[in-house]
Amino acid sequence: MIMRHPAIILLMLAAFACQAPETEAPRAAVTIPFRVDGTLEFLRTGETLLTIDIEIAASDSAQERGMMQRTSFPPMSGMLFPFEREEIRQFWMGNTPLSLDLLFISADSQIVDFSTYAEPFSADPIPSRVPAQHVLEVPAGFVDSQGIVEGDRVRWRRN
Repeated sequence: MIMRHPAIILLMLAAFACQAPETEAPRAAVTIPFRVDGTLEFLRTGETLLTIDIEIAASDSAQERGMMQRTSFPPMSGMLFPFEREEIRQFWMGNTPLSLDLLFISADSQIVDFSTYAEPFSADPIPSRVPAQHVLEVPAGFVDSQGIVEGDRVRWRRN
């Protein structure tokens, strides 16, 4: 009769249990599609400069997720974060693979501050310098390429 050492048996079982089956495929990255919830117009001296499609992050979970796990925007689009009151806002780019421009918008729809070319995956906070009620995230370079300046206004509506 052959005696087997219990520690060796446990070690062999542990090694076998830790191996992934050879047929298991790598998991695909989660991609969240862009949803067009409305439009947003940029205004200067009452004239419309341009109009973009927006996804509205209205719920707490949508606001927390933002552009995380998204690898692109459709052309001429952005994500609007509407809040109930005007206060200093702070965003961060953790789990966000895209560089973004963030526009901080007052309760009276004026662009009061912006941060451009936010670094992807950064844990550094991006605060507004002044109170804002809404925040608009657009692809990095949008502010520069479209000539957006502090003092411009926005008007948005849901579909």
